[in-house]
Amino acid sequence: MEKKKNNAFTIMKDDSTDGHGGYGVGAISLENMSPVIVDPHEKTAYVDMAAMHARSQVERRVRFQNDKDKVQDGKRYWIVWVTVQNSKEGPYYLGAAASEIIVDRPNRIAYKSMPEHVKHMEQSMKGMYVLEHMDDLSKELLLEFFKTYKPEFWERTSKDLGNQLQ
Repeated sequence: MEKKKNNAFTIMKDDSTDGHGGYGVGAISLENMSPVIVDPHEKTAYVDMAAMHARSQVERRVRFQNDKDKVQDGKRYWIVWVTVQNSKEGPYYLGAAASEIIVDRPNRIAYKSMPEHVKHMEQSMKGMYVLEHMDDLSKELLLEFFKTYKPEFWERTSKDLGNQLQ
C-alpha cells in the first residue's frame, strides 16, 4: 500500500536572512496577515484564520471550479487580506486587498481565482489598499469592522484606507 503524501502548508516564522542559507531562506512571513471574510448577504465581517489554508467556513464542503460562469447562482463573498504593522505609536492596518469568492452552496460548487488571491496577499503585505472593486455594501461592512474590531489600530491607519472604503 502506498503511503499518502502529506502536502501540509507551512507558514514560515521569522525570515531566515541572517546569512546562513538553508531551510526557509527567502520565505515570506505571513504572521502579520489575517483574512477578513465579508459576507454582504448576512451583513457581517469577521476574521477567519482558516482562510489562510483555504479552509474558511465559506470555502468548506464545496468543489472549486476554474470557470466563473459555472457558478452562476452563487453568492459573492470577499476575503480581505489584511496586514498589520507595528509603528512607534502602535499597530495599524498597513495593507488590505479584497479577493472575490463565489459560492453556490445548494450545488456545492464555488469559484475563486488563486492567482488573484496570491496577488492580493502580496499587495497587502506591500502596504497597498486594493478595495475599489468591492460593492458599496461590502465596503461599508469592512469599514465598520475596521472601526470597531480594533479602534486603536484604525486611528493609527493611513486615511487612504478610509478613503477607499467611502
